[in-house]
Amino acid sequence: MSKPIKVALAGAGAFGIKHLDALRLIDGVEVVSLVSRELDKTREVAAKYSIPHVTTDLADSLALPDVDAVILCTPTQMHAGQAMQCLRAGKHVQVEIPLADSLRDAEQVVALQRETGLVAMCGHTRRFNPSHQWVRRKIVAGEFAIQQMDVQTYFFRRSNMNALGQPRSWTDHLLWHHAAHTVDLFAYQARSPIVQANALQGPIHPVLGIAMDMSIQLRAANGAICTLSLSFNNDGPLGTFFRYIGDSGTYIARYDDLVNGKEEKIDVSGVDVSMNGIELQDREFIAAIREGREPNGSVAQVLPCYEVLHRLEMQLAQQG
Repeated sequence: MSKPIKVALAGAGAFGIKHLDALRLIDGVEVVSLVSRELDKTREVAAKYSIPHVTTDLADSLALPDVDAVILCTPTQMHAGQAMQCLRAGKHVQVEIPLADSLRDAEQVVALQRETGLVAMCGHTRRFNPSHQWVRRKIVAGEFAIQQMDVQTYFFRRSNMNALGQPRSWTDHLLWHHAAHTVDLFAYQARSPIVQANALQGPIHPVLGIAMDMSIQLRAANGAICTLSLSFNNDGPLGTFFRYIGDSGTYIARYDDLVNGKEEKIDVSGVDVSMNGIELQDREFIAAIREGREPNGSVAQVLPCYEVLHRLEMQLAQQG
């Protein structure tokens, strides 16, 4: 068997735990270092997952000679800087979505990846969810073409809490985080670049300082359109729901569940080796390192998404 890939993981919050659970299921992977802001909580998580090295400073993990790769599950505002820190240290890196919260920072990560030749991937999980993979296969086979995607991303976050209901040390963002999933997925599934993008946002929250509601329209070069509604004000049901309206059918994806337009369930259990999108994302990262290739969801592949987000941000700034 090939030598184990040794991983450092930064960010022991809700998403960090998802990655630790996923990495346990992948042969030939060892998590050897855990980085997070609060040392005592980090030690607790490390003990649960038998991780030998614990620190509050990413530089400590990067200094370990046996670390091959890093997975970043840290606050959005740290993603680009830490991704570049990892690449400069000679480590492969997967950064959770979003790659950055500005186009300039995203471009710098892509430029550094090209300079180093290391694997650098961003966690655009929708590319890996079996429900979306199933639709993708029909598209690639020429059996289905998107006419419209209708997407709802709805959460109830009027206070600054994470997915585990714990207080966050940073503020999430509808545009640079949650819209990134759909903007990337739409272009990926349409197999056509986005040529037009429009956005409106609701009132700014007086404490969080972000828009709590947003509406986005997209058009791809091939004529497909996408309508995306986002809210942190929605009191259930929560999550993201994708309706694919195409030339030969309608499909509705709710995370890993898929139904047709008549709400008849489609079995996607055989699409991949797991039903867990995070696990499949991590498997792709590890496989790309082992095989010396560009991963699906590489920083270069997802950069066009951040170009669109930048254009939308400029529009919203002009609206005041």
